[in-house]
Amino acid sequence: EQNKQELKAFYSILYVTIALAGYLMVVIIVQPRVHFTAAGYKTSAAVVVTLLLLPLVIIFRQEIPKLKKSPIPSYIPSEAKEAEKQQEALPAPPASPLSPPPAANGSTPASTGAVSCLKKMFKSPDRGEDYTILQALVSIDMMVLFVATICGIGGTLTAIDNLGQIGQSLGYQKQSIGTFVSLISIWNFAGRVLAGFVSEIFLAKYKFPRPLMLSCVLLLSCAGHLLIAFAIPGSLYFASIILGLCFGAQWPLLFAIISELFGLKYYSTLFNFAAVASPIGSYILNVRVAGYLYDQEGLKQRGGLPTHGELTCLGSHCYRLSFIIIAGATFLGFLVSLILVMRTRKFYKGDIYAKFRQANNMEMAAQEVPASEVTGGHDARNGLPDSRKG
Repeated sequence: EQNKQELKAFYSILYVTIALAGYLMVVIIVQPRVHFTAAGYKTSAAVVVTLLLLPLVIIFRQEIPKLKKSPIPSYIPSEAKEAEKQQEALPAPPASPLSPPPAANGSTPASTGAVSCLKKMFKSPDRGEDYTILQALVSIDMMVLFVATICGIGGTLTAIDNLGQIGQSLGYQKQSIGTFVSLISIWNFAGRVLAGFVSEIFLAKYKFPRPLMLSCVLLLSCAGHLLIAFAIPGSLYFASIILGLCFGAQWPLLFAIISELFGLKYYSTLFNFAAVASPIGSYILNVRVAGYLYDQEGLKQRGGLPTHGELTCLGSHCYRLSFIIIAGATFLGFLVSLILVMRTRKFYKGDIYAKFRQANNMEMAAQEVPASEVTGGHDARNGLPDSRKG
């Protein structure tokens, strides 16, 4: 019952955040086209503040009834108290020696453990089991996922970082450029929410592999890059929505795939290793590709003359070649991700959550103690011996 209430509160907070994001998007789009009065700004601000405070109201509504309930007094039988006293009176176990004895062959346990760790590095367990850090880092699945992430996140991050300059080169007004940035932020949030929920629903109902969902996101982001490359009038609005959505969607998919394939024991380390793909992809595609080609186009407009100020480029050609290359790199990431889809298709056809349910059932069974052992032959409600026995 408590889990149902917590889940209900979680969904309520989620719906409030989605409503806030939707409201902000509508205001951002309408504001440049409609004249807002002072009363309009105050009303808009009041709506935003109300939506921001609603999660606190939801939490208070759930927690206040719990605080009003009186705690159930716990009764510890006298036999249990005597057992605790006897346990405390036992002497402490002897301290272990500072240095363990050497192995029979003369090698220390530390060196033996290091050799054993290296031997196990290339002997990966079954997918879904707990990998060691080295086993995960050298596995083909992790390498494929890392390359696909470099191409996917690196490309979308390049578009986000250069969005203001892209809008300037295409002749958009500053107000419109601000709208693009806001749209990317809102759809980044939407992508993170939708990717988690949609992929989980598809996986539970249709056994739709999560890596295949990542492949679909990468393919969709190619369309966003091509909209920037060919600079169709008004295309930057759609590109900002698509790329914001795809950038946000890739992160929860990436981390969910890591936890499902390599286990949770070293998840935090593998989580941060996967996040390294973001700066690597950004450096390659943003600095070495988009930045370099933009500077070259800017120099061409100046007739090859050096400049001491900020180098600018105006026209649709400034980022055309860059984003064609980025779209090609993202499509390469899509093809690479299909390798992971093929390698893990049998794993995702099975029940990937079976071991978690089994562990949960075992834990619940261990916590269920027979009533006679808990009460110790006494009436647990009033602490008196049970007159119905004997």
